[in-house]
Amino acid sequence: MDVTIYEVAKRAGVSIATVSRALRGTGPVAARTREKVLKAVEELNFTPSRLGVSLAEGRHAANGIVFPDLAGPYYTEVLLGYEEVASELGRSVVILSTKGRTKVGDLVKDLAGRVDGMLIFGHTVPEPLVAELVRLGVRLVFVSREPLAGADTLRSENTASARALAGHLAGHGYERFAFLGAPLTSQDDVDQRWQGVREVLGGAIEAVDTRHYTVECGYDAALTLLRGEGRPEAIVCSDDEVALGALLAAEELGLDVPGDVAVTGWDDIMAARHARPALTTVRQPMRELGARAARALDELITGARDTPRHLVLTTELMIRSSCGGHPAAT
Repeated sequence: MDVTIYEVAKRAGVSIATVSRALRGTGPVAARTREKVLKAVEELNFTPSRLGVSLAEGRHAANGIVFPDLAGPYYTEVLLGYEEVASELGRSVVILSTKGRTKVGDLVKDLAGRVDGMLIFGHTVPEPLVAELVRLGVRLVFVSREPLAGADTLRSENTASARALAGHLAGHGYERFAFLGAPLTSQDDVDQRWQGVREVLGGAIEAVDTRHYTVECGYDAALTLLRGEGRPEAIVCSDDEVALGALLAAEELGLDVPGDVAVTGWDDIMAARHARPALTTVRQPMRELGARAARALDELITGARDTPRHLVLTTELMIRSSCGGHPAAT
């Protein structure tokens, strides 16, 4: 593992800011102190990095955001909430989308060296790099992931709402279900939704891989599913975009929703409320997630607190006509 500026400071018996000044020549450093720093650098074979030096200087007025993708209303809403608060706090926002990018680790490290702190979405950044960033003292806030030592986390409640949704569908008498979502391989929000509905429905529901959380992928998966034998009576979708794709597939096949198949989503994006039929879904506070993340990161940057905080925001089941229920208020 690479030697950090913190280790050099410890070996030399000085602060990391002093190490930074000694190496960059940006401030007064006594000759004897500089000599101790240079000796520690040589002994540890330390190579100064932009990240380590920038952390030592604390000279930025920008926040970084690392998202897996910026397409779609969910990411847009979170970003709008974040940017609005960051602007009020006088901070600019630098965005990194990792979709289709190579050498993500290098990109994230470079971004960390140009900002005071970062919001990272879920498991977008590899865990070894997350551990390194925490060890380096980078101010971090994660959205939509489980609690992590050394960083703030924010997420919406998933499991209880998923159970409530599954219970509502079971109450209609449906017996065959499918869950449309990307591969469920990590402890992310969608996996919690899957676990919640499965706790209620058991073997009556099967998981169907959609590859991505998009209208197109939802359409493709639902089209194949609804054309097959023993098609489900209700489709529980990982998010509203997948659900909108399922509605399009049902329409193309001439199936009535909810008469032939019920469809539900998650998020409560605007299109869900205006779909025909209106989409039963779980409303989560997307813009509030972004806003709270921005304030949490500012608290860590300014030193208002130094203890990580883990928050879970409430969600709300919205019963509409796509599952045969009575329409809910929008």
